[in-house]
Amino acid sequence: KALARPPRNAKEFDWGPLDKPDDEMGDGRMVQWAEKFLANPPQQPFFLAAGIYRPHLPWYAPRGYFDMYPPEGITPPPIKEDDLDDIPEAGRVIAEQRRGDLELVRRVGQYQRILQAYLASVTFCDAMVGRLLDALDASPAANNTVIVFWSDNGWHFGEKEHLHKMTLWARSTRLPLIFVAPGVTKKGSRTSRPVSFVDLFPTLTDLCDLTQPANLEGQSLVPLLKDPNRMWERPALVTYLPGNHALCDERWRYIRYADGGEELYDRKSDPHEWTNLADRAETAEVKARLARWLPTTDAPSLREKAKKSKKRRAK
Repeated sequence: KALARPPRNAKEFDWGPLDKPDDEMGDGRMVQWAEKFLANPPQQPFFLAAGIYRPHLPWYAPRGYFDMYPPEGITPPPIKEDDLDDIPEAGRVIAEQRRGDLELVRRVGQYQRILQAYLASVTFCDAMVGRLLDALDASPAANNTVIVFWSDNGWHFGEKEHLHKMTLWARSTRLPLIFVAPGVTKKGSRTSRPVSFVDLFPTLTDLCDLTQPANLEGQSLVPLLKDPNRMWERPALVTYLPGNHALCDERWRYIRYADGGEELYDRKSDPHEWTNLADRAETAEVKARLARWLPTTDAPSLREKAKKSKKRRAK
């Protein structure tokens, strides 16, 4: 019985093929709705949010997508067995979250199966995105609609002895971000400049000629969309739990935890982030340059804000 259920969030932690067509999946139904909307869009400006759930857990997809990835033919991600040895205590604590899920998957011989399920779910998502783009291409709104594609988090499959998200390393925080803006972006262009999702709102208001609120902490990416090779000094910032931050420029990832623990990775020579360089004297300048972008205050968590709001209502 102990092996039948993962140690945490068992109702979510599942995967497998479904004998259903694409359009009977929740994402398929959403795409059908979006296709109908785009076939006859309103005359006035509109905002269409087409959220695709996969590849979020549980990893269910129509059987055909699973058949594309036989488990025995899947190459697992590269993993360094002693990868946590040079990590500060705060990082090891984060990596240990839901470690039991990883140990269980390995123990019962399901590791290749979850890789298959994830690949199947990503491919199903890709098919849904393709249908959305086809619908827009056939729509009257095709030539004056901004497209933004992004995801919310990455996923570890044993890297840093972790299975899940909720870390400050690349596996959790490096995500797709694609803009198509008529008259602004060029087909096939791309940039290597790291940016943050906090930049999404100011970018969209800029593209749509809307007034930006004064309190935005992000910056418009329109200059970068116009010239992908322009200078871009500001690194990307990621936060997980109060006081824990990662800053990433084109070469380096610098992590500082609330207790002062540090990590520094040379992404150019060490793309898997296997060697923590934070304690080396020759990297002091790099850390100092990135550290000046660290937040000086932390916003209250949503839980804390909810508690304060509840107290105010009670009065």
